[in-house]
Amino acid sequence: MNRYNLLKISVLSTAVVAVSLSAFGNGSATISTRLDSTDLLMGKQTALHVEIIQDKNVIGGFTNELADTICQYVEIVGRPEADTVDLGNNRIQINRDLILQSFDSGLYVLPPLQYVIGSDTFESSQLSLRVMPVNVDTLADIHGYKSVEEFPFNFLDLLPDFIVDYWWLYLLIIFIAVAGVCVYLFVIKKENIVAVPVKLVPPYEEAMQRLEELKNRKLWQAGQEKEYYTELTDILRNYIDRRFDINAMEMTSSQIISTLRKNKETKAVNEQLGKILEMADFVKFAKVRPLPDDNEASYQRAVNFVNETRPVIAEVESVQDKDSKTVDAQTPIAEGGQKNS
Repeated sequence: MNRYNLLKISVLSTAVVAVSLSAFGNGSATISTRLDSTDLLMGKQTALHVEIIQDKNVIGGFTNELADTICQYVEIVGRPEADTVDLGNNRIQINRDLILQSFDSGLYVLPPLQYVIGSDTFESSQLSLRVMPVNVDTLADIHGYKSVEEFPFNFLDLLPDFIVDYWWLYLLIIFIAVAGVCVYLFVIKKENIVAVPVKLVPPYEEAMQRLEELKNRKLWQAGQEKEYYTELTDILRNYIDRRFDINAMEMTSSQIISTLRKNKETKAVNEQLGKILEMADFVKFAKVRPLPDDNEASYQRAVNFVNETRPVIAEVESVQDKDSKTVDAQTPIAEGGQKNS
């Protein structure tokens, strides 16, 4: 092999290596930045336009991708979606925007942005941003604010926010309270005023009515002797309580007999009551099964006891009323509306 062929092979090998390195390498990239405006009013926002040109099949990223500030007094408040443009020749252009805002006036130097592709880092040029303070006189022109004199007086400004924000809730509470007062005054209280007092049934009539109901229930005929005597003694205890003002509901049978023995009205029938209570105690506590005749006899003794101790005043008044009506019916009425004597 001559020297010319050896040189040719070396050049071709170098070219192949160069092509291989360019195919598998990171490639080159450029990054440039510009501001919409280098002068920014305090509190306003401006866009920092970032332009990246790189190979199509490589992936890069900023070193401060998640930072919320670009320098100490300039904040990054927004990152819109990036836009990619195909430039051909396996190259693309990536356009990104960073929205900046500052609330401190001054001249700030924005540091270069660092863009990393593999092991290579590319930087943009640094920029300057001047943040100007807001003049109070030009506040209306800048923000559309009005001066204090232009606002009319509103009494709602004097109220706390929790009242202004939830006025409807307080109005609902007041409405419910007024409705409740109206219902009480015009319905409940009125019903209490016009309510007709319940007329109590006299002790004698109540006892006889309950005895008749007990008889119709036929408890002992159905084998319920205990229930029968319990109801029978409750009727008599309630009658004694109301008729003689004795707390018979809380007394034992012997205490009731001893107390009524001292009463003139019950001496004659005290023995009948004693037999009823004695039989009832046998049935309820000793579980004795009385004969049907004993059940009938206990019922009749109870009826006799109530009849014998019936108040006499009601009968006397009834006779007096009957006699008065008879006299009035028999007395002729003379002319002029007066009775003849």
